[in-house]
Amino acid sequence: MTQRLLASGDLAELDRFLAETDRMLAERFPGDDGSRQPVHTVYVPADRYTPALPAEWGATALAAVETQGGMAAVVRELGVPDEFAADVASLVDAKLRTEPIEDLRLDFEDGYGDRGDEAEDADVRHAAELIAAAVDAGTAPAYIGIRFKCLEAPTRARGIRSLDLFLTTLLKAGELPAGLVLTLPKVTTVAQVEAMAHICHRFEEHYRLNPGRLRFEVQVETPQLILGPDGTSPLAAAIHAAEGRVSGLHYGTYDYSASLGIAAAYQSMEHPAADHAKNVMQVAAAQTGVRLSDGSTNILPVGDDDAVRTAWRLSARLTRRSLERGYYQGWDLHPAQLVPRFVANTLFYRQGFAAAATRLRNYVYRVESAVMDEPATARALAAFVLRGIACGAVTEAEVQDAAGIDLASLNALAHPKLATTLITTQESA
Repeated sequence: MTQRLLASGDLAELDRFLAETDRMLAERFPGDDGSRQPVHTVYVPADRYTPALPAEWGATALAAVETQGGMAAVVRELGVPDEFAADVASLVDAKLRTEPIEDLRLDFEDGYGDRGDEAEDADVRHAAELIAAAVDAGTAPAYIGIRFKCLEAPTRARGIRSLDLFLTTLLKAGELPAGLVLTLPKVTTVAQVEAMAHICHRFEEHYRLNPGRLRFEVQVETPQLILGPDGTSPLAAAIHAAEGRVSGLHYGTYDYSASLGIAAAYQSMEHPAADHAKNVMQVAAAQTGVRLSDGSTNILPVGDDDAVRTAWRLSARLTRRSLERGYYQGWDLHPAQLVPRFVANTLFYRQGFAAAATRLRNYVYRVESAVMDEPATARALAAFVLRGIACGAVTEAEVQDAAGIDLASLNALAHPKLATTLITTQESA
């Protein structure tokens, strides 16, 4: 007779003992929500925004490509291997024509400056009205919002005032955009994140919005958020203190580097100090559902042909570097930066697709192969392919043909918790 290690009463006691752990894991580490993550965030001074801006950026980027000999020449210049060159050129050209900007941030902080309350009030209202008009017309990017001034004492009142005016004006025009994004810059303490969460809660109460409707990105651009005065990192605590309202962590390349005293010539997305900060961000955000974004390079593709090509090669290399390190989003500050961004992203997913599709097929259909993937790796493979689909580098038809998996099955593999929740909800209904 087999002796059981634990009787039912013992197991029940363990369940009670670990109840808080179970609750913590479920609430604080829910995993990714399965929604699309943009490959970039474009920053523009808020007063320069018009609904035509995305199309104008796409046209400007395409014009820059033409001055460099066309897309076929550009992808070769950026090191795309011959076997991928034609596909990458075609896909990037289509991307620039159809969706040049995935995420747009109207900047009322560093890119805008201090212009006085009267001017900023007017610009905030006007920006919100233009966004509402673009959403209604179907010309707004999938994600759009503002970066307002930080919650440090000198700018606190102005930042909150702009946020209030912006949201109020949007609501007067109708509902808040589905892809609304709010960006809180220069965060130094957990308390500032808690304060922002409180502001969101108060606004929801006042306008009777659904609880949790307002979320925000945290810009990691101060050393105090990486290492606090007590010698520990407050970043993870900041995420959890907001009770689900933090949607992303965005690395601020130049503010962070300057805060450390790094000379301007050596401030870079690939400086060891930058890598350390981003490693801390990555661990703090792991399995929380909070997305990560790298920063930007300030080497813009302007000037003569050599200067443009040099800047493009740098941007493409840095974008690829970020992708390989699990940072699937970054910042673009100039229309011509879209070119290396999309080339690097498209090549990344095209190069990895065949192997990922084969491994997914083998995993799903239990085909014996030299690589034995576990469920965690299958999730990563499926998430990789989904990102490729979302940014236009891979099509659903290609996935079905290569892996024998439809989009629903791919999502279930990438997000098993969501699939289980959906099945449970349907069964209970």
